[in-house]
Amino acid sequence: MTFRILVVCSGNICRSPMAEQLLRIGLDGMDVSVGSAGTIAWVGEPMDSDARAIAERLGVTDAAAHVARRLDAASVRDADLVLALAREHRRAIVELVPGATRSTFTLREFAALAASVTDADLDHALAATDGLRDRDAVDVVLAAAVAAVAAQRGIAEPLAVPDDADVIDPFRRGAAAYEESAAQLVPAVNAVAALLRRAAGRL
Repeated sequence: MTFRILVVCSGNICRSPMAEQLLRIGLDGMDVSVGSAGTIAWVGEPMDSDARAIAERLGVTDAAAHVARRLDAASVRDADLVLALAREHRRAIVELVPGATRSTFTLREFAALAASVTDADLDHALAATDGLRDRDAVDVVLAAAVAAVAAQRGIAEPLAVPDDADVIDPFRRGAAAYEESAAQLVPAVNAVAALLRRAAGRL
C-alpha cells in the first residue's frame, strides 16, 4: 500500500504546499503520496505568489496546480504521517483526531527527532511489525520509521527553544519573512525525506 503523508498549516497557501511539493521531490520514486491542508484554509485558492516563487526556485515544477483545501478528520485518519508546520496546527490535528497523536509531529520536531534515530532503532521498530502480512512492503517500513521517531520523544535532546518547533508564517509579512520561513522549512523537509529513504533502504 502507498504510504501517505499529510502536511498542515493555516491557510494551505504558503508553508504546507511548499513542504508538500518539496517532500514529493525528496521522495520521488518511492510509493509515497503527499498532500496538504489548512486548519483555516483559503479553500480553492492557489498557492501564494511569493511562496510559489521560492518553491519554483527550489525546483518545484507543479506549484501552479495547487488548490487549497481544509483539514478534515478523514484526511488525518487516512495519513500514516501528519506533519504540522507549527504547534498550533499539531494541537488542532490531535483535537480533531485524538488517535493521531503518535503519528503527528511538527515538521521541525520530526526532523530534530529523526537525527537521533539509529539504524538499530529502525530495526527494532521494524521487528515490532512481525506478523504483518506485508512486512516487507514500503508502507510498513516507513510506518516503522515513524514509530522509531515517536519513540525518541522524551529521550532525544529537546529543542532548545519551543519556537524552534515551528516554521514561521510569512503570509503578507514581506520578502524577508518568506525567506526566513523557507530557511526553516527546507532543512526540515530534507531531514524527513532522508530518514524515510534510509528506512526504505533497509528493505
